[in-house]
Amino acid sequence: MNKEVASLVDTTQGWVAHHVPEIARDVMDVIVYLLPGALVLTVVALVYKIAKRFVLGAMRRQGRREVQVHRAHSLLKYAFVLTGIVLLVISLSGSFAAMGLGLGFLGMLMGWSLQRPVTGLAAWIMVMAKRPFQIGDRIIFQDVTGDVLDISPTHILLGEVGGTIPGEEASRRIILIPNALLFDQMVINYAHTESFEEAKFILDEVPVRISYRSDYRLTEQTLIDCATEVTREIIEETGETPFVRAELFHSGITMRVRYQSIAVERERIASEVLGKIIEAIHQNDSIEFAYRHVTIEPPPDDWEPPDPPLSLPKRDP
Repeated sequence: MNKEVASLVDTTQGWVAHHVPEIARDVMDVIVYLLPGALVLTVVALVYKIAKRFVLGAMRRQGRREVQVHRAHSLLKYAFVLTGIVLLVISLSGSFAAMGLGLGFLGMLMGWSLQRPVTGLAAWIMVMAKRPFQIGDRIIFQDVTGDVLDISPTHILLGEVGGTIPGEEASRRIILIPNALLFDQMVINYAHTESFEEAKFILDEVPVRISYRSDYRLTEQTLIDCATEVTREIIEETGETPFVRAELFHSGITMRVRYQSIAVERERIASEVLGKIIEAIHQNDSIEFAYRHVTIEPPPDDWEPPDPPLSLPKRDP
């Protein structure tokens, strides 16, 4: 028994003495192979943190808006990610030729199996370069209306407007739109501006139906005064004053007061304008709303009933 145990111990010691150095050498080779890549990633991450603190701090000190700071942060982050990937491939391949082959193979795989994500990335680059919309804009995409909350390389994050209710109040629901769809669908931006400092306004209207007996000119001036009172600050910034357009309908006149409104607050502003109009009309006897009704008026005092119609003589059967 002791001889068997001694033989097993000798065999184990011999295997360890023979194989452990090889395993250790393999582990060391792996560490040495990965060490340059790890150092590259460490340096890239350190430079990214320093650059982010410097660039974003400088933008905030200059009073830039948060949407500009967010865009700069996104571009900086993805630029460093791409730089890190390229440097990592170079460090692991050991030459630019091997890197070219690796990137070519990677591109073939991406073109074959990642067509939609690559299309989405191209759409993201287009959005960041052309800026058809930005964070905070209200857009219509297909049948969805919402405020842009975030723009990532893969998706656009929308805060839905309407959806659960008629109108344009925020529903609190979040919608993810794949960027790849931007090349296939039409996007409507409520108020696109070239300068981030510009306020965003759109033309809006409040229709009012008045009767034919109402004083047209007085009604027109009343509507303009009510819209001007609510949108005074917008008028000072845009220089565009409210105006009225009118059209006939079967029971009266439809008068539409049109004015510049803040795109994301048009429901609130329209409600305030309508409230002012209703109060003004109720206080003025020369203006009345038009609605379907039947009025029975008594005849005048000098009215006389008409003569009965002549009757034809009856024929004998």
